[in-house]
Amino acid sequence: MHIQKNISLKPYNTFGIAAKAKYFCEINSIEDLSEALGLDDYPDKFILSGGSNMLITKDIEALVLHINMKGIRVLKEDGHHVWIKIMAGENWHQMVLWTLEHDYGGLENMSLIPGNTGTAPIQNIGAYGVELKDTFESCEAMEIDTCQIQSFSKKACQFGYRDSYFKNEGKGKYILTSVTLRLTKKNHLLNTSYGAIESQLEKLGITSPTITDVSEAVIAIRRSKLPDPAELGNSGSFFKNPVVTRTEFEAFSAAHPEAPFYKVSEESYKIPAGWLIEQCGYKGKRYGDAGVHEKQALVLVNYADATGTEILTLAHTIMGSVKTKFGIEISPEVNIIG
Repeated sequence: MHIQKNISLKPYNTFGIAAKAKYFCEINSIEDLSEALGLDDYPDKFILSGGSNMLITKDIEALVLHINMKGIRVLKEDGHHVWIKIMAGENWHQMVLWTLEHDYGGLENMSLIPGNTGTAPIQNIGAYGVELKDTFESCEAMEIDTCQIQSFSKKACQFGYRDSYFKNEGKGKYILTSVTLRLTKKNHLLNTSYGAIESQLEKLGITSPTITDVSEAVIAIRRSKLPDPAELGNSGSFFKNPVVTRTEFEAFSAAHPEAPFYKVSEESYKIPAGWLIEQCGYKGKRYGDAGVHEKQALVLVNYADATGTEILTLAHTIMGSVKTKFGIEISPEVNIIG
């Protein structure tokens, strides 16, 4: 196993933060992962996947294991569904495109989400009314202490809104190695009611959309609102949309009847964090090389050489302003490293 020293992590995180890893190695297989975890000369280890849902605020004084395991294969299928197993290092969007090429439905609304497949269950990623849990069958993960592979069912993953077992009780205990999804082969159930999908399809003159049409609509919408990390450092939506109780929502709505919202259940409502941030005046603001994107207030950006600490300071400032103005707490969706 090749261990590199003092490696820049700028190419490995979508924020483009110029932090360094004291030690670094590529993990291309389950065997590589087991071997790396057993390296007693490097007691501190840090797991790095696609680097799309993290903000690094300092150099990493550990052995960074870059999860790069590849592979997509069909496990089984019947007349209506197909079960596919995806290794953790596969790029999420490229994997979605693979499913579309095979006319497998269920992931089209989550097109163009950055990052790798292995981290998708941790965050229970989602977009435009669809979440990973909707197609999730199971996942496999290596227990760090024993190097044994364990399988987790949907129930065991304890999925919530941008939440899972792996962000709570299981945090720091496992490294996900693969994800198995159940997708449709025919009679695809399209979800076009969320966001601007319907209007985008209408703009394209599409009245009977296919799963590929929905995917292309989502891609067009995301590209119109969200910056490309290859051109402007960012980690997508930096903040979670806050979920409030019905009592809190009624008080908020009475004071701000113009505010958009989504009903989650009879007792809970989701309020768009981007709207709250925009009302506080941060949309498009720049503070040195750290800033808020001009088209989407949920997205914090690195214009050139911002440090992770500078971006985190801006995030805390925004969170404080939202709390002061609306009495609502918002929190980061990304993982803060440091």
